[in-house]
Amino acid sequence: MERRSFLKKAGVAGAAAATVSAPALAADLPAIRWRLASSFPKSLDTIYGAAERMSKRIAELTGGKFQIRVFPAGEIAPGNQVLDVVQNNTVECGHTAGYYYVGKNKAFAFDTSMPFGLTSRQQNAWLYYGGGLKATRELYAQYGCVNFPGGNTGCQMGGWFRQEVKSLADLKGLKMRIPGFGGEIMAKMGAIPQSLPAGDIYPALEKGTIDATEWVGPYDDEKLGFYKVAPYYYYPGFWEPGPTLSFIVNKAQWEKLPKLYKEAFEVAAAEANLTMLAQYDAQNPQALVRLLQKGVKLKKYPADIMKAAQTIAFQLYEEEAKKNPSFAKIYGPWKKFRALEHGWFNLAELGMDSFMYSNRVK
Repeated sequence: MERRSFLKKAGVAGAAAATVSAPALAADLPAIRWRLASSFPKSLDTIYGAAERMSKRIAELTGGKFQIRVFPAGEIAPGNQVLDVVQNNTVECGHTAGYYYVGKNKAFAFDTSMPFGLTSRQQNAWLYYGGGLKATRELYAQYGCVNFPGGNTGCQMGGWFRQEVKSLADLKGLKMRIPGFGGEIMAKMGAIPQSLPAGDIYPALEKGTIDATEWVGPYDDEKLGFYKVAPYYYYPGFWEPGPTLSFIVNKAQWEKLPKLYKEAFEVAAAEANLTMLAQYDAQNPQALVRLLQKGVKLKKYPADIMKAAQTIAFQLYEEEAKKNPSFAKIYGPWKKFRALEHGWFNLAELGMDSFMYSNRVK
């Protein structure tokens, strides 16, 4: 599928909202009703809300002719099985995170976030203009699906700990809820990674079954109450510097859509992608202030942990690339893109940020 200009699509969205041309055209097209399975519960209103936002915009852009009903995690399928139900056409589309499916192929992690990889802005640049969307779509095509960027949380936090972590040695034997590549890295550093669904994390922390957990960031973490039993809040979440969520569509269903409906879907997905990040950027600072007022102890990961984790991460990537052709095909170009992006951001963005954040205006 040929990739159109993202900015052009953003312009189409504005034009469609200001006129009745798209709904008028849709009047002659069939009424279509789809179902969307989300990997997220309604309580995560910013992430879950992205699918509802997309659904609403598609209906508006098509005069109500193309409607998508959103179902939270667990109503149609568990959160980590959304790809499966879209692939087998139980539902036409889903909202999920690619790295939930690294058990099928570790290359899916590129669609979401790689430890020490790309920030949210860099991830969007890679997906829309750096060949990332084309590369990940080739992967999803093997599973009968088409993917669209569908949100980003921004750089996540590094997790909640019952006890302070002062050095790499303190990770030995530590039981932490952390999946995917992040879990593999922690294991290499001596920790014991665990996989737990959201509802089981707090009781496990409270009982001491686990010593630490990662989740998202202040806005979502506050709701789950981790600070009550694990007061040390670490940063940064080096395993998720800019995690993208994805809308995925059954490929056969996508190909049957009228062109106007495809355009509406892509426009609405792009809006949801940008809006989610803006929401988190507005919500997280306020939530962090509230958490600090409740006694949370904010801590930066020690340098020896960060350095060891980055070394291990790229060792894992090189090892996976040698045995996984799908991973290798994406990894090589991604690594080159990452180097260029980091060079540029280090010059302009970091230069400006470093000055402003160390010279605050009173």
